[in-house]
Amino acid sequence: MPGQSMISYINQLGRPVFTTHELTALSGKSQSNVTQALNFLESQGLILRVYRGIWTEAGRERLSPYSIIPYLFPRRRAYVSFISALHLYGIIEQIPREITLASTGHTKIIRTRVGVFSVHRISPLFFDGFDWYREKGSFLIAEPEKALVDSLYLSACKGKQFGYFPELHFPESFSLKKAKAWAEKIPNPKISSHVKRKLSAL
Repeated sequence: MPGQSMISYINQLGRPVFTTHELTALSGKSQSNVTQALNFLESQGLILRVYRGIWTEAGRERLSPYSIIPYLFPRRRAYVSFISALHLYGIIEQIPREITLASTGHTKIIRTRVGVFSVHRISPLFFDGFDWYREKGSFLIAEPEKALVDSLYLSACKGKQFGYFPELHFPESFSLKKAKAWAEKIPNPKISSHVKRKLSAL
């Protein structure tokens, strides 16, 4: 049966998300043969294509869109920030329609089977202040103060889309002093001043 041996390689990886590239390296087969086998397995309803070269097993519980972020950026890191991070921390209640990511690459929209990702470029000199979600998670996320400052950073160029918050609920652990320290680190003086003014208004 075409694709049967590919299932054993998928099982060897032992996780719900896998890529064509990984299976090509693991199996030693050509990428075209691996792709053909994966397409067959998808036609049989055994796996699902999440995005180009990214797959998941069919029949599992709904895949979290956050879990595929590392696979969307195999050669460049990106972290959850802006509105999405503020929502995950409970600082804002509104549920973003897109998952917002910070990257040093080009700004773009990525549409996948499990969610839409809005990627925004920030200066490589300001690409910091993030860690794994809840320390052991499968994706990187900005710390709360950095997520807020990242949003205000973008508002300097994109206006209300990132600078207006209907209501903010800061936890006791949130440090405005830390947020202001991040604002000082913005390499562009004009943007830094804009962010500091916004923080003072908050």
